[in-house]
Amino acid sequence: MSESLELLVGRPVKERADAARNREKVLAAAARLFAENGVEAVSMDAVAAEAGVGKGTLFRRFGDKSGLAVALLDSRERDLQQRILSGPPPLGPGAPAAERLTAFVAAYLEYLFAHLDLVRMSETASPGARYRIGAYRFWHRHVALLLAEARHRCDADALSHTLLAAMGAEAAGVLKDTCGQARAVAAVTTLATALTTGL
Repeated sequence: MSESLELLVGRPVKERADAARNREKVLAAAARLFAENGVEAVSMDAVAAEAGVGKGTLFRRFGDKSGLAVALLDSRERDLQQRILSGPPPLGPGAPAAERLTAFVAAYLEYLFAHLDLVRMSETASPGARYRIGAYRFWHRHVALLLAEARHRCDADALSHTLLAAMGAEAAGVLKDTCGQARAVAAVTTLATALTTGL
């Protein structure tokens, strides 16, 4: 299973030293401004000014605020992916598929709720944006492999999309706002358990 998933892990792009420095300055400035003012309230102009780079540099590198959100989330997503591939069980290899799926739901929702505004922005930048993000392909493949292992002959591909729909920023955000975070996690975990048992 890990071989097919490893191909989907996002890899940092090699870049010139000055470009890497500018990128880090921009990401640090954006993270600081987003934390202080909220994602919606911060403009790209403000990020450029805070980072000390030209607006053209910022727009060429990230495109828009959603591109900036994707870049900010990248290292956090890669960290979770590595924990899935080689971390201790039950999130990492070595536990039964149903336990790994439950651990994934908990870990992903912890990541999601910690960065909800950024994830929402990256997922809703344009129609279908969530499904074009490389990390989504990783999450989908991981869930599909676990479902196929836990429940033979199920439509793991379709069921994976179904479970991940409940873990999208919009849906999970509404669930958290209306029911609270603990109940949101419990509800999605219940759904995952039902998918693995066939109830």
